[in-house]
Amino acid sequence: MEDVMDSAVGPHFSGLRLDSRRLSSSSLPSPPSANGNGTTEAAKGFASPKADGTRQPFVIGVSGGTASGKTTVCDMIIQQLHDHRVVLVNQDSFYRGLTEEESEHVQDYNFDHPDAFDTEQLLECMGKLKSGQSVNIPIYDFKNHRRCSESFRKVNASDVIILEGILVFHDQRVRDLMDMKIFVDTDADIRLARRIRRDTVERGRDVTSVLEQYGRFVKPAFDDFVLPSKKYADVIIPKGGDNHVAIDLIVQHIRTKLGQHDLCKIYPNVFVVHSTFQIRGMHTLIRDSNITTPDFVFYSDRLIRLVVEHGLGHLPFTEKQVITPTGSVYMGVDFCKKLCGVSIVRSGESMENALRACCKGIKIGKILIHRVGDNGQQLIYHKLPLDIAERHVLLLDPVLGTGNSANQAIELLIRKGVPEDRIIFLNLISAPEGVHCVCKRFPRLKIVTSEIDGGLNEEYRVIPGLGEYGDRYFGTD
Repeated sequence: MEDVMDSAVGPHFSGLRLDSRRLSSSSLPSPPSANGNGTTEAAKGFASPKADGTRQPFVIGVSGGTASGKTTVCDMIIQQLHDHRVVLVNQDSFYRGLTEEESEHVQDYNFDHPDAFDTEQLLECMGKLKSGQSVNIPIYDFKNHRRCSESFRKVNASDVIILEGILVFHDQRVRDLMDMKIFVDTDADIRLARRIRRDTVERGRDVTSVLEQYGRFVKPAFDDFVLPSKKYADVIIPKGGDNHVAIDLIVQHIRTKLGQHDLCKIYPNVFVVHSTFQIRGMHTLIRDSNITTPDFVFYSDRLIRLVVEHGLGHLPFTEKQVITPTGSVYMGVDFCKKLCGVSIVRSGESMENALRACCKGIKIGKILIHRVGDNGQQLIYHKLPLDIAERHVLLLDPVLGTGNSANQAIELLIRKGVPEDRIIFLNLISAPEGVHCVCKRFPRLKIVTSEIDGGLNEEYRVIPGLGEYGDRYFGTD
């Protein structure tokens, strides 16, 4: 037994590895080291949208030696991402079932070799999940070393997919599916102790067989396959689930990627309100063609209020000191005083109540533009505050489609003396074509929206969109 224990003590590492060549401006910030001298390596950017405009899930690979704490790290990430749909896929589910001959000599079978896994089925399942389809994940019986032929675990499409296993970095095809790769690095002695406890308690094996298997297969496989795959990791976590600093930083980075649309990387002046289940739920309601007008108005108003508050957060402020009722000093900020709203008639008028609720006594101007398809916009009417050139302007239009009408309204504001960088354009939804159109022409203007949709159809309607917003809001549809 001493020989087995000695063979378990292999090389091990600690510290969050940093490869400066892979860092970018959107990388994880350099954290206080979890072990005194470590930093974190940046993961790749968020997956690109699919052809239909919907976003692919963010795929995280978690690897490490046996009993290194991979599952604990995954559980902690899932717990902290509670406001997103997260699913965990275990590589262990894809063990090949043993033949009768292999079962008779199970003690000689190497379960830690890459050939022990059905990688082709794993790739098939991951491909379906990435494309937004539900899949049936096999269930493996570790006591009988066979798959449960009639039982499966159904996994639905999610925002985040975590793929966990000792050899998930071994095959390049599997690695290429991942947006972030995490290696959980734990001391070999600790891993062996955990494996003994797990296999004896959960898998019905005796200590002697566990140690024999560890010395014959597990330790050599770790040295030959698992440890070499560590070089592919974006983030290396020492101490596994005990490293709360590293896990918090990883979750922070994932949240940033989930909330960042690809257009926000191209145009730093585009801001999308952070999505939560509440926001997604309200979008689901107002996009439903069967919703009643009162409900459409109610949930639209809630979303508009969030967009307005987010837009107000981009206004300049001055520091202000006040005395609280307890006699204490509070250092805060003072709101921007010179402010007005301008709605693009008539859909934009639906956003005026939310603006008035947030900004007491605010002046609101109006612009009417005749729209015909993609071209032929004509400025019909405008009524603006006389001192608008001295104010910051919140331009209101719930749907940014082609961007042509918006450009006419913005040009008018600039002709009236409003500096471009003092205009904040507020929308409920935006089409990528409209974002490109406006931002290329006015790069210093800010756009704030709650969602960026897939695009425009041949009739220049936003897809999936909201339909004729003004008619639906004012009940004239």
